[in-house]
Amino acid sequence: MARNLDPKCRQCRREGEKLFLKGEKCFTDKCAIERRSYAPGQHGQKSGQRLSGYGVQLREKQKIRRLYGILERQFRKTYAEADRRKGQTGENLLQLLEGRLDAVAYRMGFGASRAEARQVVRHNGVLVNGKRVNIPSYTVRPGDEIQLTDGARNQLRVKASLEAAESRGFPEWLAMDVKAGKGTFKAYPQRAELPATLNEGLVVELYSR
Repeated sequence: MARNLDPKCRQCRREGEKLFLKGEKCFTDKCAIERRSYAPGQHGQKSGQRLSGYGVQLREKQKIRRLYGILERQFRKTYAEADRRKGQTGENLLQLLEGRLDAVAYRMGFGASRAEARQVVRHNGVLVNGKRVNIPSYTVRPGDEIQLTDGARNQLRVKASLEAAESRGFPEWLAMDVKAGKGTFKAYPQRAELPATLNEGLVVELYSR
């Protein structure tokens, strides 16, 4: 499976905001954005650089892609599916991304980061409606029950991730039973429930060129 192997903190600095790619480190003062909020590289601290309209759209697409940890080809396929569905394409896109099994596993606290949650899925640590699923891009549907296998639930790092997620609170579109290591995907999230820093309209504009 193809992966983006660029340093996680460097990706956040490139986009100029926290993408929460490093788990608990992102919630501490050790976060790279807290120390160096400028872009990486030799010319990262230069100010006054203005992007073209295309550049702004491209940066937003890259940010969303990095946030959910998927590569360009898969992102394009997800966008095409969002465009086919009824409703607003941009909102459909974010809902499809949040409906990926690795994204749901992350929101449920099965991993401290999306990458860690994806690894739990890939290593056969997650059941969907009682059946083992190890495909991170699997589309979860409203009403599906997602749970950890006994082996995954007993891992120390998974326990720590669940506890940390519980302390921060779970999204409204999930119903969680932390002790049992399982939850229900109640519905696709509404746009108001997702980060306001995302501008999916720019992605729609980019792909509509």
